[in-house]
Amino acid sequence: MRFEAEHHFHGSARDVGSLLVDPTFVAGLALEDLSLPEVLERRADGDEAGLRLRYEFVGTIDPIARRLIGPGRLAWIQEVHIDLADGRGGLRFAAERDPGRLHGSASFTITASEEGTVRHLDGDLVVAVPGVGRMAERRIVPGILRRLDIEARAVDDELGRVG
Repeated sequence: MRFEAEHHFHGSARDVGSLLVDPTFVAGLALEDLSLPEVLERRADGDEAGLRLRYEFVGTIDPIARRLIGPGRLAWIQEVHIDLADGRGGLRFAAERDPGRLHGSASFTITASEEGTVRHLDGDLVVAVPGVGRMAERRIVPGILRRLDIEARAVDDELGRVG
């Protein structure tokens, strides 16, 4: 299922991008229904930067989703990468136990605007379970969008503290 988001920030594109891959900032970012992320890897090579994270869902799981994932915990690995020079980046995420059943990706651009910076994100979520996958996607995507909004507010708040 396709999803899109747009977020506005009061800071430079480079500062926004840097926060999105700052392990200290991200490790302390509380997102709705998720554990704080475990930073698995930080990569930096010139203007190219990335993070590999592990999240665990700690909220209430829909009964249909519970049948799909079984009795264990729902955890996934998320990778974020960005070219800080041009503001282009992406993210990928997949269930830790069965990445073929639940995964997604998004590309984003961070560009200057009249009031600061804007991030445009375009993504896709896949729940590869015949018969219920589309319904599950429709239930999951609003949570993804809420968490992206929370992340954006936290980035903007941090830019205000630093700036």
